[in-house]
Amino acid sequence: MWSWGLAFYGLGVYLASLSRQHGWSISAISVAITAFYLMGAGATASVGTAMRRFGAHRVVVGGVFAMAVGVAALGSIDRLWQLYAALAAMALGWACMSGAAINILVAPWFIRQRGVAVSLALTGASGGGVIVAPILLALVAYWGFAAAVRAAALAMIVTLVPVAAIVFRRTPEALGVGPDGDPVPSPAAASTSAPPVPRSIPFRSRRYWTISMAFALGLAAQVGVLTHLVSHLTPLLGAAGAGGALSLTTVAAITGRIPMGALADRLNRRTIAGLNFLLQVAGLVLLALASSSAVVYAGCVLFGFGVGNVITLPGLLIEGEFPREQFAAIVSVITATNQLAFAFAPALVGILRDTTGSYGVSLTVCAAADLVAAGVVAFGRPRDPL
Repeated sequence: MWSWGLAFYGLGVYLASLSRQHGWSISAISVAITAFYLMGAGATASVGTAMRRFGAHRVVVGGVFAMAVGVAALGSIDRLWQLYAALAAMALGWACMSGAAINILVAPWFIRQRGVAVSLALTGASGGGVIVAPILLALVAYWGFAAAVRAAALAMIVTLVPVAAIVFRRTPEALGVGPDGDPVPSPAAASTSAPPVPRSIPFRSRRYWTISMAFALGLAAQVGVLTHLVSHLTPLLGAAGAGGALSLTTVAAITGRIPMGALADRLNRRTIAGLNFLLQVAGLVLLALASSSAVVYAGCVLFGFGVGNVITLPGLLIEGEFPREQFAAIVSVITATNQLAFAFAPALVGILRDTTGSYGVSLTVCAAADLVAAGVVAFGRPRDPL
C-alpha cells in the first residue's frame, strides 16, 4: 500500500504539484520519473539476493527509510537536479517494498496456492491508490505540498517499520512448519530439491519472452497513464474531481481482481490476460474522447478494472509455467526487466503531451500498446520445452 501509494500513484501528485509550484514543464518532470523507474529496475534485480543475505525484514526496513527520505525531500527541493536525488532514494525504497519483494516475501509460505496468496498480497497496491494517493492530494490542498509529503513519510515509518521488523522476521522454518503449513521436509528430501536457477535461464525460454514482452507493453501503458492521470483530469474535473477519478480507478482495480481470481484456476491465464488488456483499451479510448465527466469516469472504471490484474498476472503466469523452485529467481528478473521497459513511459507521455498540447495522442499510443500486448500474450503461446 505504501510503496504504490507514494512511489507509483503518488508520482502523478508530485508531477502536478511540482509543475505548478516551480514552473517546471511536464516533460522535464516526466523524464525524471523515467530515471526513477530505471534506477528502481537496477535495484529490483538484486533485491532477492539482498533478502537472502541480510534478511527480508532488514531489507524492507531499509527500504522504508529510503522511501521516507526521498518523499520528504520533495517538499524542500527548488532545483531540478534535486528532484533526481530525491527520486533516487525513493527508487531504492521502491525496490525493497514493491512487486518483486512482495513475491519473495510470500513465496516461502505457499506452494499450492501461491498465485492466490500473491494476488491477495498485491491488493495493497490498489490500496495505495484508494487510500494513500487521495489523502495525499487532500493534504496538499489543505496543508501545502511540503507539509503533505513530510506527513506521509512520517506516517509510513510509524505504521510500516513495526510490521516489517516484527512480522517479516518470521519464517516457516522458525515456526516449525513448511509451506502451506505442511510438515517440515526431511533433510534427505530437502537435499534432493533442485538447485537455484541461474539468472540466464529465463532469457532462453520463450515462456519468459512472451510474458515479459506483453507485460512490458501493458505496464508501460498503465504507468504512463496513471502517472499523468491527475494532470490530465485536473483541467477537466478540478483537483477534487481528479482525486475522485483516481480513487474510482483504484477501486475498480480492486474490484477487477475478484473475477480474475475466480477465473484464474478455470480458464487459460494467457486468455484472461489478453482480455484484461482489451478492457483497458476500451477505457483508454473513452479517456481520450473525454467528451463529458460521465465518459471520463466510465473510462477510469474500465481502465481500472485491469490495473490490479496487470500487476498480479505476471506472477500467476510464472507460477503456472515455470517450476516452483524457480519462482523467486524468475519473478525478480522479470519484474526488473519489465520495469526497465516501462520506465520510459512517463517521459514519452509527457513529451507527447507537451508537443501536441493535449493528452489525446499519448492515450492513443497507450491504447495501441495494450492492443499489441493482448496479441502477444494470447497468441504467443510457448512451444519450447522448459
